[in-house]
Amino acid sequence: MCKDEGSALTDAHPAGHLQSVPSEKQPLFGKIVVTQPLHHPVLTLLQQHAQVAMNPGPAPLSQEDLIAWCKDAHGVMVFMTERIDETFLSACRQIRIIAGALKGYNNIDVAACTRRGIPVTVVPDLLTEPTAELTVGLMIAVARHLCAGDRFVRSGKFTGWRPHFFGGSLAGANILVIGAGAVGQAVLRMLAGFDCTRFYVDKKPLPSQREVQLGCRRADLETALPQADFVVLCIHLMPETKHLVDRGFLKKMKNGSYLINPARGSIVNEEAVVEALETGKLAGYAADTFEMEDWAEKDRPGSVPQALLRSEKSVLTPHLGSAVDQVRQAIEFSAAKSIIEMAHGNLPATTVNKDALASKP
Repeated sequence: MCKDEGSALTDAHPAGHLQSVPSEKQPLFGKIVVTQPLHHPVLTLLQQHAQVAMNPGPAPLSQEDLIAWCKDAHGVMVFMTERIDETFLSACRQIRIIAGALKGYNNIDVAACTRRGIPVTVVPDLLTEPTAELTVGLMIAVARHLCAGDRFVRSGKFTGWRPHFFGGSLAGANILVIGAGAVGQAVLRMLAGFDCTRFYVDKKPLPSQREVQLGCRRADLETALPQADFVVLCIHLMPETKHLVDRGFLKKMKNGSYLINPARGSIVNEEAVVEALETGKLAGYAADTFEMEDWAEKDRPGSVPQALLRSEKSVLTPHLGSAVDQVRQAIEFSAAKSIIEMAHGNLPATTVNKDALASKP
């Protein structure tokens, strides 16, 4: 994590030493639903403030079960596997807060929550560093054939060094990061040790001093795309970014380049990526997120394409971006703190619709 994020993790409540949020007010909530298992200290903290109904997991609740569990609940802690929409909110009329143990919130209809006066909270910072770290790992893994090499050794076919699995390298490469938010900047910073040329594309330029710190330059997508050896997606999923990476985008990429997606699956048209891998347009594709995971997208596929799973040119991880034990506990604590603050009548600082709620008549 960045310095400020790291201190938030260690100074606030170290793992195993979580405490109640102090308040003179008595809690107003009766029941809280938690849709995935929590670390024990976080669960204990929540239980000090409300009755907690927790899904033992790891399978998510069906939409029907989620509604049934939440009909008499005052708050719910959700992860990316839940869909909070009009149907849910109409059925669960006592809900007073939607606390996301996540950073992106495409699975939550924030406008619908706002219309009902319900705050939606997220965890804005703690996922940044582990996600960026995994991104660099994916870049190395796909370029150096780490997964294919591992499978080869385990197959019993390995009898010593042979001229196999020649790949690419970050050293000396042109790397284009699309999206210079928190994760994009962290990726750019972590790449500093690889003697590579770093560009970024973003509607909003970074301050010149920050560009110097990160050793990067802003670029135009049309100009940078054909020159990039690695293209890294660090943008949010929005209507304008859905399937940003389509056949036209891939056609503009440099022959034999690598595409890395630690952001959201639906930013990429996975079938188009399969075609680019099969034709050799892409030397490799590494992803930690998949179209099938974007619950709010009505046309999302039901699974990862089989051709992508079979490709020796792909490195695919099961959404491990923030899967660092200490970080996950801190994320849970942040979401729990939001619920507790709301239970005591205080609007949490991490409320994404705070301004919209304040302007409601």
